[in-house]
Amino acid sequence: MADVFSFPNPVNEKAARVVAGGVFVLSIVTLATGAYWIAVVLACGFAARVLSGPTLSPLGQAATRLVAPRLGAAKLVPGPPKRFAQAIGATMTIAIALFALVGHDHTVADVLLVGIILASGAESILAFCVGCQIFALLMRTGLIPESVCLECADVRLRRASAGG
Repeated sequence: MADVFSFPNPVNEKAARVVAGGVFVLSIVTLATGAYWIAVVLACGFAARVLSGPTLSPLGQAATRLVAPRLGAAKLVPGPPKRFAQAIGATMTIAIALFALVGHDHTVADVLLVGIILASGAESILAFCVGCQIFALLMRTGLIPESVCLECADVRLRRASAGG
């Protein structure tokens, strides 16, 4: 059971980008059609990925088992920042669903959707993880202890993995 509820470390960045691409498309569809129930699906997916990485997430499973292996060798990156990014996505999509479906405030839901679209687009298209950048900032300020992500704290390891 512990294996089910564990987050991988390291993470294949290619799989993470594929997941972000799925979130990007679903978020655009949600915004364009006003089908805010899709935000509930997105929120469930984010929550599943926070709890278990790709294990309980259909999108995560498709990304790690079907798509990413066809994109070449894995590019491994630290897991904790990716989990943090998933938690931000879960929080935002839960808020979107609550504002749109319960509070009937589509303006706030749409603003949050645009944020999800921008963040998932940056990850999937540019390999720029907004949540990972926030995680790094919180580590630099000491709000997240170095022990949470030793690979993240050691700049030499980051440079070595970026170069090879």
